Amino acid sequence: MTGAELAGFLQRDFPEVAGDFALEGEGEALALRLLVQPRHLRPGGTVSGPSIFGLADVAFYLALLSRIGPVALAVTTGASIDFMRKPAAGRDLIARPRILKLGRVLAVGDVLIWSEGGDEPVARASLTYSIPPR
Repeated sequence: MTGAELAGFLQRDFPEVAGDFALEGEGEALALRLLVQPRHLRPGGTVSGPSIFGLADVAFYLALLSRIGPVALAVTTGASIDFMRKPAAGRDLIARPRILKLGRVLAVGDVLIWSEGGDEPVARASLTYSIPPR
């Protein structure tokens, strides 16, 4: 799926969260931006862990769909996230997903997340998705 097709899919099938994200690039260069709003923050002004995890999960989901097409029922079956540093205040987060293995039933990959303009990642997630039979 192209970047435009992925954005349309997200808007059509997941309208409740589509406005939180902006898709950038496509294919191997796909990146997903979390448009950080006050609802994404926790006390102390940093982006909350659940918001960062959501960004990682959606970024990997879209990377997977870019390869297999609009399979809405592909689901997360395993996830692990490491929070490595505090995100910069007042900046969007950018996720760069990478598919490491794409099989018939499972896809495995990782996502690195940066604060916009930052030099070092703020989080790293490992994800496994189950792909339903066609």
